[in-house]
Amino acid sequence: MYNERGSISIETENIFPIIKKWLYSEKDIFLRELVSNASDAISKLKKLSDIGEAVLPEGYKPRIEVLVNKEKGTIAISDNGIGMTGEEVKKYINQIAFSGAKEFIEKYKDKTDENQIIGHFGLGFYSSFMVSEKVTIETLSYKEGEKAVLWESTGNTEYTMQDCEKNTVGTVVTLKIAEDSKEFLDTWKVREILKKYFAFLQYEIYLIDENEKKDDKKDKEEKPINNTHPLWLKNPRDCTDEEYKSFYHEVFFDFNDPLFWIHINMDYPFNMKGIIYFPKLKHEFDTLEGKIKLFYNQVFVADNIKEVIPEFLMLLKGCLDCPDLPLNVSRSFLQNEGYVNKISNHITKKVADKLQLLFKKDRGDYEKYWDDINPFVKYGCMREPKFYEKIKDILIYKTINGKYVTQSEYLEKNNQKDKVIYYVNDEKQQAQYINMFKENGIDAVVLNTMIDTHFISFMESQNRDVKFMRVDADIIQNMKADDANNDANKKLAEKYEKIFKEATGKDKLKLTVESLKNESMPAMILISEHARRFKDMSRAFGGLNGNDVFPDEETLVLNVRNTIIQRIAKLYEEDNRREDALLAASHVYDLAMLNHRQLDPETMTKFIERSNGLLMRLL
Repeated sequence: MYNERGSISIETENIFPIIKKWLYSEKDIFLRELVSNASDAISKLKKLSDIGEAVLPEGYKPRIEVLVNKEKGTIAISDNGIGMTGEEVKKYINQIAFSGAKEFIEKYKDKTDENQIIGHFGLGFYSSFMVSEKVTIETLSYKEGEKAVLWESTGNTEYTMQDCEKNTVGTVVTLKIAEDSKEFLDTWKVREILKKYFAFLQYEIYLIDENEKKDDKKDKEEKPINNTHPLWLKNPRDCTDEEYKSFYHEVFFDFNDPLFWIHINMDYPFNMKGIIYFPKLKHEFDTLEGKIKLFYNQVFVADNIKEVIPEFLMLLKGCLDCPDLPLNVSRSFLQNEGYVNKISNHITKKVADKLQLLFKKDRGDYEKYWDDINPFVKYGCMREPKFYEKIKDILIYKTINGKYVTQSEYLEKNNQKDKVIYYVNDEKQQAQYINMFKENGIDAVVLNTMIDTHFISFMESQNRDVKFMRVDADIIQNMKADDANNDANKKLAEKYEKIFKEATGKDKLKLTVESLKNESMPAMILISEHARRFKDMSRAFGGLNGNDVFPDEETLVLNVRNTIIQRIAKLYEEDNRREDALLAASHVYDLAMLNHRQLDPETMTKFIERSNGLLMRLL
């Protein structure tokens, strides 16, 4: 018989505000802790049954209920698990939990770093006082002959314990919700929290609105709010593509099908199951929207926990269930760094293995996916050295001809003994240069995402003898005419330099003359790769006082085989046509700049006016 009133022996101020402040960062954690405890109670009863120490009722079906009663202001969490005896209530609720709380207070009262908190058995139950003014436990143990016990506390170190009339094995924890937490009495809010943490709990959860049930005279078919058998628990050989896609849509609310996926199913050296999806991107910024959900025994812990999941994998989407993870009392923070690193390394290996398999087994599909997955792969290479080592030979590049090649394939195809990889980063702006490359049978790769600027530098650091050059950085020997006379062109350059400096008003204009195979192109702009990278870096950081630190280093290249260029030189020698020559030179320069980059507003205005004047002369 229990009929007692007591006080917990603890020499400190009220523990509950301290637990609220340091132990739990989000209020809704109370529901996660109480439902998790209910699930644990069922697991213990099933285990005792398996070893013959407990007898389950006929037709036993594990069940957790969350009952919301807005009129009464209560939330109750009910389970048909192991239950507790009166002595167990005194031990686990009054003694162990509070002694753990005392140790917690003494150790952490002057600290605010949640990551330092170590686990204490039983503290999870006390999260209920975050939202409650009173908490009641009604429990009946599975042990024969035991009586049901009612325990009650109003959030201080005082409690009461007495016998009660509960006649079914299990526990009901009822919270009288405090005034500052009334939002948790809305059924939709509770459903949202349960869905967040327990969408895949192994035991069925039923959410019951007691006010709605009382008003609704019709019997409704009960449905659990959770899926007790998530797809990651199945053997990968038994899963269909449609099941993988359906599960992806269910979890991530993405109407697009994923590109492909990795099913992790391992028991040694640690237990981990899960599915990682490679999503289809609608645009480049989608790469920032990945989400890897971490579960602990099918209970959601958090999104994108960097201690477990390699940073670059957070660009993907997926679920990972790690029952062996060392979590502390709040089930949110990780301990045992070495163990966690093993998990992280294994996930990295599985992703790299999947990409290698895809490349070797069906390169066509691999190439088809590349436009979507390349930002992730490149980021992974830069962030994880082990990942780069595993997939460096299957890194591919899309070319200006729409083909996909590895680095070695590109260098071999283009006979690049000097190991230069030419690239474009804006196919529209650099169309003139691309046409030149194509006309001369030279290929270039397309590197046009935000990450590529960094990736180019990374690849050069990993391959010291390989250099990347943008297509507007130099004139390749293949583009020059076979009869090109370099000495003659150098002499002509002096003559043209005078003309074009006068025409453009640019005293520091750099100019060279070349004999190009393509006679139709009058001029083009080049900027050395080194100079342009420094300039881009300067622009990215705003320069000094908003200006570029590095001056323009463009070089105007004139094609001496082009008729327009030849005519400009001749007209300049004629006194009555010199102005026409300067006008044409100005126009040639602006056209070359337009193919290189956008003109500033003032230059563009002059270019349009000059174009209109030329049209009027023609007409």
